[in-house]
Amino acid sequence: MMESLSRPTLFDFHGVCMTNYFTDNWENVQNFRARPDDIVLASYPKAGNTWVSYILDLLYFGQTSPERQSSVPLHERVPFLEIQMSGYPSGVDVLNELTTYPRIIKTHLPVQFLPKSFWEQNSKIIYVARNAKDSAVSYFHFDRMNKVQPEPGSWESFLQRFMEGKMVFGSWYEHVRGWWEKKQSCSNILYLFYEDLIEDTEQELVRICSFLGLSPTTELKKQVTEKVQFDNMKNNKMVNGSADEVFDLKISPFMRKGRVGDWKNHFTVQQDEQFNEDYKKKMKNTDLQFRTVL
Repeated sequence: MMESLSRPTLFDFHGVCMTNYFTDNWENVQNFRARPDDIVLASYPKAGNTWVSYILDLLYFGQTSPERQSSVPLHERVPFLEIQMSGYPSGVDVLNELTTYPRIIKTHLPVQFLPKSFWEQNSKIIYVARNAKDSAVSYFHFDRMNKVQPEPGSWESFLQRFMEGKMVFGSWYEHVRGWWEKKQSCSNILYLFYEDLIEDTEQELVRICSFLGLSPTTELKKQVTEKVQFDNMKNNKMVNGSADEVFDLKISPFMRKGRVGDWKNHFTVQQDEQFNEDYKKKMKNTDLQFRTVL
């Protein structure tokens, strides 16, 4: 199947950079029929979406169907709404065939692209945001090893394009701000920060549960917190990307470092200064704040 998949070209799609793997099924994505009990997990790429989807999967199904934890890859348990690759069922098809409820749905769509039935059904949405510098570094390494992402080129040129928003799913700046602004008028969105999840996983778990109306036992909370620690996920074949054929894990692992501040190992002093200046301009009209170190 991999033979027919290749690195795509970026193109402008309604004002957002996209690739065909995420627009080929557009009509079916936009007409997706949401349910009130659906849980949408939205984020810009490389912000912790896999991490939170694993948390949710454990909370809902960890005890009722433990066998799927060791036999079904996470990307099949939490389908990717907008994906469409030849030779594979589309995200929409996988979602329509899910037999577990609630459906936990992964998306990287900017807020203006989310299918409208999610708003009509008042489905719960969890958005995960990660600081721009670590997002850029993580995305760079991801694009190096993901055979269905555009060629990243050098770190220097990649960072430039990141600042220009020439990334799959568009501009980081517009993505995190778009969802943040929507949250102000929309009570069914929980906005999480990757940095908070790293700093105090258990506390964020409590916030997630309270948002979803779940009251797990202390024992379950402890189990979940333990299972979702980075090293445990990195060694778990069902969640670490090793079950995904489009990843070349010899180039870079899907679960690389999972920490805050790795950008310092990549940004030169000059890049950092340039990035900060540009960041101030792009983020000046928002009260959205990120931490780049802990």
